[in-house]
Amino acid sequence: MAAKPIYRVVFHQQGEVWELYVREIFQSELWGFIEVEEFVFEDGSKLVVDPSADRLRHTFDGVKRSYLPLNAIVRIDEVEREGPAKAVKSEGRVAEFPRAPMPPPRRES
Repeated sequence: MAAKPIYRVVFHQQGEVWELYVREIFQSELWGFIEVEEFVFEDGSKLVVDPSADRLRHTFDGVKRSYLPLNAIVRIDEVEREGPAKAVKSEGRVAEFPRAPMPPPRRES
């Protein structure tokens, strides 16, 4: 049986760029969001632990599913194996991609 793919998800979060690894990613039923599940973190029992990776591990501890706004996502890559989760200050200015407004609800005739 083939192993489940691993995805690297890079997105903006409150002035930082976060990089996480997940096994499941799909379009949400909530308009304008992507769902990510099954977070993958490197082994935390190493002698040298990156503080930002440790902070992200604790942030997502116990989280079953997370909904990320489409406009916050920088990129999504399918990778062969997980790497260290990262949270770094956003150095540049990244503009939000323009999008169409949400369509009005249909009226029943």
